Amino acid sequence: MPQVIYIQSNGDRCEIDVPNGTSLMLAATAHGIEGIVGDCGGAMSCATCHIFVDPAFVDLLPPIDETENQMLAYTAAARTDTSRLSCQVVMTQALDGITVHIADPQL
Repeated sequence: MPQVIYIQSNGDRCEIDVPNGTSLMLAATAHGIEGIVGDCGGAMSCATCHIFVDPAFVDLLPPIDETENQMLAYTAAARTDTSRLSCQVVMTQALDGITVHIADPQL
């Protein structure tokens, strides 16, 4: 099963196995990863699952669609070139080992 590495703003790391087809937001909330709020449950209407994707993995992700792009304009933490909503990043075998930094703050 592919793994994701979540890194908190204080540097703490948590590595978890994530089934293919599961969003990084759902995996984080299911494992109690602090900092990923996901208030909307993945409906892309709250931007409380903001992450910064390690640059080595950015090109492996599908492009940001217009709705995600608009939601990223409303994140509490400043948007960067590697910002994504973790509800829109779905695990695949190609993403095994993906490292994401959890944006702080989310609210």
